[in-house]
Amino acid sequence: MSKNTVGIGALVVAALIFAAGCSGQALSTREKGTLGGAGIGAATGAIIGAAVGAPGAGAAIGGALGGVTGYAVGNSMQNTENEQAQTQVQIQQQQSEIERQRQELERLKQQQELQ
Repeated sequence: MSKNTVGIGALVVAALIFAAGCSGQALSTREKGTLGGAGIGAATGAIIGAAVGAPGAGAAIGGALGGVTGYAVGNSMQNTENEQAQTQVQIQQQQSEIERQRQELERLKQQQELQ
């Protein structure tokens, strides 16, 4: 692997990290997947491209393909996280309702004992 190949791969990864960091907010799982896939794809593409004499083209193609694949994986993971969070909220609501009903039963028992 030539120094040029490593330099191009590092430049692509650095540009992706810089672009992702500009939002000022933490990256979502979807964004992390896209960024990671693009970085790995760019590095792999640069290595393969260097073997055929076109590390820049390899990095660009690998970065694009890796980004698309990373997005698909990250999107699936993000959807799963969202579903789990929604389920957790429902569980908490149900636990609150159970507790409210338990307290109401206790109040009714006490009221019945007084009569």
